[in-house]
Amino acid sequence: MIYPTFTKSGDTIGICAPSAGVGVKLDSFNLSVDTLRERGFEIIETASVRNENYPSAPAEIRGSEFNQMFADDNIDMVLCASGGDYCIEMLPFIDQELVKANPKWFCGYSDPTSIEILLTTKLDIATIYGSNAGSWDWRPLHEFQETSLSVLKGDIPVQHSYEFYSSKGFDDETMSYEMDAPVEWTLLVPYEGELVESVALDVSGRLIGGCIDVLDWIIGTPYEDLEGFCERYADDGLIWYFDNFELSPLLLQYAIRKMQLKRLFDNAKAVIIGRTLIPRDASDGDYVSQLERVFVDMNVPLIWNADIGHTKPSLTIINGALGHLTYDRGDATLSMELK
Repeated sequence: MIYPTFTKSGDTIGICAPSAGVGVKLDSFNLSVDTLRERGFEIIETASVRNENYPSAPAEIRGSEFNQMFADDNIDMVLCASGGDYCIEMLPFIDQELVKANPKWFCGYSDPTSIEILLTTKLDIATIYGSNAGSWDWRPLHEFQETSLSVLKGDIPVQHSYEFYSSKGFDDETMSYEMDAPVEWTLLVPYEGELVESVALDVSGRLIGGCIDVLDWIIGTPYEDLEGFCERYADDGLIWYFDNFELSPLLLQYAIRKMQLKRLFDNAKAVIIGRTLIPRDASDGDYVSQLERVFVDMNVPLIWNADIGHTKPSLTIINGALGHLTYDRGDATLSMELK
């Protein structure tokens, strides 16, 4: 695994827009960029970052601007401006040889999952999942945001499950997120044909994952090598983590089943799934009932409703790092080692 050099104060972060531009949320984006500058970073943006377009530009332009970030020796790491839906269009325009010759940390979440999976599974370059360039706009910053900034500089703390999360998202009236709902990580293990709750888990393995909505799109394309990744790190075992944006219980089960049929979980030590951002009318029971259909065949522990992804707070996870996950009666920790 290739671990790029972490940034330090005075280094330059390049921001590109391989998915959506940030023109419709400039005030929020500017607050976040101010945070990065206050922490000592210089900022360079590509031409498409502040576009209102969705996606930010034609796919070839987005690919060219992404390549520009890796070709520029003055840029020390690369941040994705925003999420969206169209990263998959620009993957053919990424110069993989250029990126491999100039490895840098790439950080994003949601739609940029496709880029991170390309870099980590095909090029063996570790990537960071959990924040886009507009993720540090809260005032004051929450602990999980401070943690993500620490990871950008290579200070990788032990992360933990939180007590409360924001069930309603951003409140336009208070201009904040209210942490109003209790966090309920749940450990489920297969037992006699069903999933049952368990109280403790202690596992280690290579971390790999991202937004499962996006993973489901790119599996089977030329821009992932998840099977090769699983083979290369089989001796370490794998800890899979999934951020579910809006897959229904059935579609989430289908996505997991597809991966199981491709034998991607053969060496899995655990699967972690975050809270679903848009469950619509589906309940936790609906999701668990569908997941039970596939997990009873795998003998792999499942952690449900974790602090991962679009609901906040969320963990910052390094794809390719060696993770150590503990769970004890609802409380969880995750440490990461770069080796």
